[in-house]
This record gives sequence, structure tokens and C-alpha cells, in this order.
Amino acid sequence: MIYVTSDLHGYPLPDFLRLLEKARFSDADDLIILGDVIDRNGDGGIAMLRWMLQRVNVRMILGNHEAMLLSCRFLFDAITDESLARFDQEKMELFSNWAMNGAEPTLKALKALFREDEDTAWEIIEYLQDAPLYEVVDVPGRKYLLVHAGLGNFSREKRLSEYMPDELLWTRPDIDERYFQKTITVFGHTPTVYYGAEYAGKMLKTPTWINIDTGAASGKPPMLLRLDDEKPFYV
Repeated sequence: MIYVTSDLHGYPLPDFLRLLEKARFSDADDLIILGDVIDRNGDGGIAMLRWMLQRVNVRMILGNHEAMLLSCRFLFDAITDESLARFDQEKMELFSNWAMNGAEPTLKALKALFREDEDTAWEIIEYLQDAPLYEVVDVPGRKYLLVHAGLGNFSREKRLSEYMPDELLWTRPDIDERYFQKTITVFGHTPTVYYGAEYAGKMLKTPTWINIDTGAASGKPPMLLRLDDEKPFYV
């Protein structure tokens, strides 16, 4: 079975493991997280990432929050006179953008991890660097495109490799947007309540896409979607 979730944003790991148990997730299954494990709440997702590093059947798609962290990798390099001299306006703007989007819990937890286990801290950063922008998966009778935020400037004639990163990381599709006919696109990024109060805390399914961001960024529980039968699991 293949399960997907998205936008955990520091959701407590023990609570997430209980959700996996509810869905009867096992070592024989796969879990794909559609980005934004980090920032906003709790320990900023660091415990979740450490857990993910140890699971061969868990992988992730890059989210815009991980992309912001990676754009600020210079924060984790050794501070020297030379590195301070290179801390220019562009880097200040990159850091300011991440900070305004909820970086503090992640920065605090990463700082502590660098002190106690620097190798694991760098392993996390390298893990995020290796995360793809999208993945196509097949289940019996269905094909799914997994991506963080949807498909900006969508065209059916456009190859996936032709999309710019921001088109996959930051877009917010309208509810009447239509993507591929034979491949269902699954994403998060935009909490479903954004489309109407009737969707709050629930996945939103349209003819060509499914949004599974149920609002963990604002303290709501995340969900799991089992692709094999499109069954949702909620806390």
C-alpha cells in the first residue's frame, strides 16, 4: 500500500505515529510526505525528520519550507570573518523570508541538534537536498502525480521537467483548475479550508486533483491518504 500525507509543520511525532497505527501502516507499505515537514510548530519537524531518516519505506517530496531552509544553508556553515563578509543583502533577504514563514522552531531545534549530534544535523540537510520536486507512482488501475503545491502555469503539453521549482512549490490552484485527465495530481500547501469552510479538516477531491493539506500549520491534525483505494485517515 502507498500512503501520502503533507504539510506536517512540526506536528508531534508520537501523534503522527498513532495516525499511522490507525491506518495499519506497516513495513510492507510506503509513506510519501509531500513536503513542509518543518517550521511553524513544536520542534519544527526535526524529530519527524530524524524518524524519516531511519525508515527505508518513508520518503518525501520537497516543500517550499524545506526549499527556504536550503536557501539559508549558509546559516549552518562555520562562522568566520570570510563568511561574515559574504553575508550580503541577498542572504539577508533569504533569511528574512524564511523567518517570516515560521522558521523559528526549526532553527532552534537544529541549533540544539548541531550541538549534540552534528553528523545527524548535516544528514538531515543532505536528506532535504536530495528530495525531488515531484514523483509519479502507480497503483493498480491508477496513476498519481505527487507534488507539494500543484502545477503553476499548467499546460497538458508541458513536460513535468519543464516546470520551474516555484511553480511546484508555491502555486495555489483555483478549485475549478483542471490538470491531467488520466493522472490524478495529489498535493498540499494550501489548507483545504481556503476553498471553503465545508472543506475544513478534510481532503478536497476534484475531477483531476486531490488536496490533502488539512491545516497542521495552524494547529489542526494532518491526514493520511491511502492511494490504493483513495481512503482517507484522520486523527
